[in-house]
Amino acid sequence: MARTWAHPSARSARGLTCAAHFALGSALVSFASCALVGCEVQEAKNPLSYSADAKRSYDAAMVEFDDKNWLDAQALLREVRRKYSYSRYAKLAELRLADIDFEQDKFAEAVREYRQFVHDHRGDQAEVVYARSRIAEAEYKQISESLLLPSADERDQGVVMDAYREVKGFVADYPDAKESEKVRELLTDVTARLVRHELYVARFYLNRGNFEAAAGRILYALRNFGGAEGEESEVAQDLERDRDPETGLRERRPSGRGDRGRGDRGEREVEARGGTSRGGNFDGPPRQRAAGDPVKTKLRRTPGHVGSGLEPEALLLLGETYLKMKKSDDAREAFDAIVRDYPDSPLVVQAKNYLAFLGGATSGSVSGAARE
Repeated sequence: MARTWAHPSARSARGLTCAAHFALGSALVSFASCALVGCEVQEAKNPLSYSADAKRSYDAAMVEFDDKNWLDAQALLREVRRKYSYSRYAKLAELRLADIDFEQDKFAEAVREYRQFVHDHRGDQAEVVYARSRIAEAEYKQISESLLLPSADERDQGVVMDAYREVKGFVADYPDAKESEKVRELLTDVTARLVRHELYVARFYLNRGNFEAAAGRILYALRNFGGAEGEESEVAQDLERDRDPETGLRERRPSGRGDRGRGDRGEREVEARGGTSRGGNFDGPPRQRAAGDPVKTKLRRTPGHVGSGLEPEALLLLGETYLKMKKSDDAREAFDAIVRDYPDSPLVVQAKNYLAFLGGATSGSVSGAARE
């Protein structure tokens, strides 16, 4: 068969037409593929949509939170914290995660999470105040009331002291916060527990005729927890020494709760109470104070002090102890403090009777009847 001759320009035009057809076909195939699988045009997220999405996710998590669906709430809040880490809702999610542990009585975990929040977000004042109040409440709730344990007065007070540090520190740092009223109630209860313990030990010493040790324990209670004026108390000094100046948090003590396991600090507290420092045991003979030891505690109530309600009882016991020691002037000061600072106490009648009896007495001349 004879070959048909074509001009070179015709062959070139035919090649261009094929290339155009191929390009058009490829475009149609691509369009059809997008139509089948559903192509999505990616748009950059703007700050408004990011914040709105974060809020929607947080609100969804809070629905589960309010319904106490803790596992679902935790999963959703962790997702908020992960996906929207640059939004305020990530910080709120951190707080709510700590709240979930708190609501499930996982107080140690909650305290750790609240403390971490305060450390990481110290500039967010409102949230930090809330976290600090929850730390105080969680420490308070860790005080056990189990019937299987000895009475609260007999137990080691390390857990109570941890709670005292937190509630006392919160009230000192945020006296006008809306949470302060509730925390003050906790402070009153915790302070009463500590004072009751000191009076329990004081009576233990009294029953064994160790009047110096008994007076030492009562004075320690009044100086540290009873609002007595005078030099700064040992506990107050420790509170300030343990305080982080940036976060306001108090340093957590080692796992050895109470006076045991605190080293030199524990021994200072024991000796300040009038006991021995050997092994942190209060039940040894009292430490004899040298002439250069700290000045005598002033038995005058500090204005504005959040008391325990047991101060009149402590002062009455102190006065009776001084009578047994033949220190009538010191006894008179203790009884007078009850009448002056706690006029509504039912113990005022007893204090006035003692003062009437001591009216003509001089130091060391109290009768045997009063001393008994």
